[in-house]
Amino acid sequence: MVSFAWMVKQAGVAAVLLVAATPTTGHAQADYGFPFGMEMTLDVGRQPGSKRIPNLEIGDAGEVVLELWCKGGKGQFSVAGNTVIFVAGAMENRTCPADRAQADDDLIAALTEAATWKRQDDFVSFVGTRTLRFRLNTN
Repeated sequence: MVSFAWMVKQAGVAAVLLVAATPTTGHAQADYGFPFGMEMTLDVGRQPGSKRIPNLEIGDAGEVVLELWCKGGKGQFSVAGNTVIFVAGAMENRTCPADRAQADDDLIAALTEAATWKRQDDFVSFVGTRTLRFRLNTN
């Protein structure tokens, strides 16, 4: 007959073996959370005649500083699980061509319409009527 103490000991050995066999990725689990306190750049090419690419600087409480193709301003992210809400604040209207101003307005609208977000390595996607993919600035 097998004793209770022997079964507990075997369960402990099995748990150690399971942990030892679990692959590690080298990343802490927190690395895959929402990127509070980080800056990210939209994963697109430059527009003709412009050196700028839109970026977001997200504070620890979800506050955002946006620098778009032309406009700049502030906003706020609220996050619960994979659900995201973005609210744009006042945007600074800078002198710029109409096509860049429209691209900025379209980008703000897409961020506002995003309902979920996901992170894969150094990329964060905001998913709504269209998907916006940003690269985390890790340098």
